[in-house]
Formats: sequence, structure tokens, C-alpha cells
Amino acid sequence: MNNSLARKFTFSSLLFFALPNIIMMIFLSLYTIVDGIFVSVYAGTTALSAVNMIYPTICIQMALGIMLATGGSAIIARKLGEKKEKEARGNFSFIILISLLLGIIIALLGNLFIDEIVIALGSSKAQYDMCKTYGAILFLFAPAFFLQTAFQIFFVVAGKPGLGLFATIGAGIANMVMDYYFIGVLHMGIGGAAIATGIGYCIPAFVGLYFFGILKKSNLYFCKPIWDIKMLLQTCTNGSSEMVTNLATAITTFLFNYSFMKFYGEDGVASITIVLYFQFVFSAIYLGYSLGVAPVISYKYGAGDRPQLKSIYKNSLIFLTVSSIFSYIISLIVLEPALGVFTDKSTKLFQITKDGFPIFATSFLFMGFSIFASAMFTAFSDGKVSAIISMARTFLFLAGSILLLPLLIGQLGLWIAVPLAEIAGVIFTVIFMITKKKKYHY
Repeated sequence: MNNSLARKFTFSSLLFFALPNIIMMIFLSLYTIVDGIFVSVYAGTTALSAVNMIYPTICIQMALGIMLATGGSAIIARKLGEKKEKEARGNFSFIILISLLLGIIIALLGNLFIDEIVIALGSSKAQYDMCKTYGAILFLFAPAFFLQTAFQIFFVVAGKPGLGLFATIGAGIANMVMDYYFIGVLHMGIGGAAIATGIGYCIPAFVGLYFFGILKKSNLYFCKPIWDIKMLLQTCTNGSSEMVTNLATAITTFLFNYSFMKFYGEDGVASITIVLYFQFVFSAIYLGYSLGVAPVISYKYGAGDRPQLKSIYKNSLIFLTVSSIFSYIISLIVLEPALGVFTDKSTKLFQITKDGFPIFATSFLFMGFSIFASAMFTAFSDGKVSAIISMARTFLFLAGSILLLPLLIGQLGLWIAVPLAEIAGVIFTVIFMITKKKKYHY
């Protein structure tokens, strides 16, 4: 079978190829946002803050799932480029099996230790029961979450990004409809939001099982798994940067929740929840593009196509520059209308968010370059450099800024922590992009 990764990519065709993945990632970000809107409107801002309190557990699951998916996709796409298709299919089947088993383990452990988890996340008395309900239900859907995460990446490797987009749009629509029905009609509150999100996870999971397991209409499909522990370790190492990024999101969300609770109370946690929703959407553009072109980079690298690597790299920098400026401007334009969806203009929550967001939003100008660089080095199977970039940007710069700046300059430090960290991250990223250029010939 022909692989669409083998064709020559221009700027327009590369963007067109990545576009389904960009839209897919935006729809994925809408899962939590739609929950937040319905929860805020029908259950109040305390319930909205409870959603964000449990969010670090979702980030941890995403960290593990995307580590396996992105780390494995680089290996499998490279093997497809090297014409080792049988080996690629066996490795793919093994990675999906491990993902499913990991999801089952997390579903069991999450519900067994739900009380301890909610307490560790620092929930207040007002948030506790809601956090417990939301978290316990989402843990039950962990197997579907892991399969969804894996298939969204491997649809691109199989040269079918449009199928991933179709599944994700379907999931997003189902999530919205179920949110309205469970929360707005049945008044199930935060539990209804969790069930709606879980149903959204199941749709891409079932589509992937059907496509790879029954249709088998691409060069990548299920077969007898190759139990290759060395390959699995390489997958984990290669995907470690994406794991680090999501673990850092879990940690920074926890730190944000703690810091905003300290300075503003529960309205502060609700405020940073809304601000992070904006970040989810705009970072989804960069992440969707990066994950969309990563299999192309892996394939071209495996095939030794240096001219295409140079072209893809140059075109990617153009895309990132334009989209970063666009994201920043749009975020400021839509701030007040979007904020009005969550809360009334007369509330303390509205004012806190309106005052702080323009400072926070400057981070949108910088974050895309580090996200792309990390994905690019993962595509080259250079998990070490990818992980260093992610760790420096998130654990070192971002977590450090959140911890230190509020102590030095108070509330303002909460808002400038992310922009400052992203600027430092870009500087750090550029150093690696320059020093590794000769090695990978981009």
C-alpha cells in the first residue's frame, strides 16, 4: 500500500496535511472547556474550580498515554520509511496493548485511592465532594482515554489524519450534547460533566479499534504483537519529552491552584481555570501542527530525504511565527465575550480574569516554538534533547517562576510567570536547534 507520508510536501500541502490534527487537538481541548462552561453556568464557580483541582490527574494520564503514542509513532513511522512494514505493525500492536493495560490499571488504582488523591490535590471543604465525584467517574474511563490518545497519533502515522479529525469532532459534539443533557436537563451537576467527557473519550477509541482491527485499509493495522521490551523502553525514552510536558502541566496546574487560592480564594482558582482554557485552545494549534508533521519528519529522516527535511523545517518556522501573532491578537479580542460565557461582568471572578489575562496572553507569542522543537527532536528519535527542552521550559522555568515570582512581587508575579518562562524556553530551544542542525540536516 502507498503511504501518503512518502509524497513531496510544499508549505500548503504540509499545512493541509497537519490541519486535521490541528482541528483535532482544538476539539480535544474543548472537552474540558465545554465541561467548564456548563458546570459554571449550572453548578457555579466553586464547581468550576473543582474541575480544575482534579485536572492534574488527567494530565498525568495524558503524560503516560502520549509518551507511548508519540515515542512509538516516531519509531514506527521511521520503520515504515525504511520499508520494514511487518515489524512496524507488530510494534504498533504491542504499544496499543500496553496502552490499554495501563488504562485499566489507572482506572482501578484511581478509584481505590480517590480520597487520598483529592486530599493531596489540596481541595477545600467546599470542593471536596465535587472533586471526588468528578475524578472517580473520569478514572473509570481511563482505558478509553488511553486508546483515544494513542489512536489520534497513529491515525496520522497511517496517513489518515482526516479519520482522526472525524472521530474527534464526533466525540466533541457528543460531549457537548451530553453535557447539556446531563447537566442542563437532568441536573446531574459535576458528575454529569464527567460522564459526558468519558463518552467523548469512547468514540475515537471505538473508531480506532474498528479501523485498525477490522478494516485494515492502510499499511498499519493490528497483528500479533511483537513483545519487544527494548523497543518499549526506546518508545518511553523517545516520548519522554511529551511525558515531561504533560507532567509539568499537572504540577504547574497544582501550583497555580495553590497560589491563586492563597491570593484570591476560590474565585482565583476559577479565574486561572478560565485562563488555562484559553491556553488549551491556542497551544492546541501549535501542538496539533507539531504532532501532525512529526510523522512526516520521521518518515523523511528514515528515507534520507534531506531536501524535504530542510523545507519542512523552514515552512514550520513560518507557520509558527504567523500563528503565534494571530493567536495573541485573537485572544485579546475574544477575551470579554468568552469570559461572559462563564460569569457575569459584575463578579469578582470577571474582574480578576480581565485584569490578569492580557499579561498572561503574551506567552502565546513564544510557546509554539518550544512545542515544535520538542516534537521535532522526538521525530528524530532524539528523546534526550526533546526531554531536556521540555524539562527546561516547564519544570525549570515555569514551575520556578510560579513558585518564586509571587513571593517577590505578589499577585502580579502569578500573571507574568508563564510569559517569562516561555521567553526563557525559546532562548533555550534556539540553542539546541542551531547546534543540532548539522546532525539532522534540516
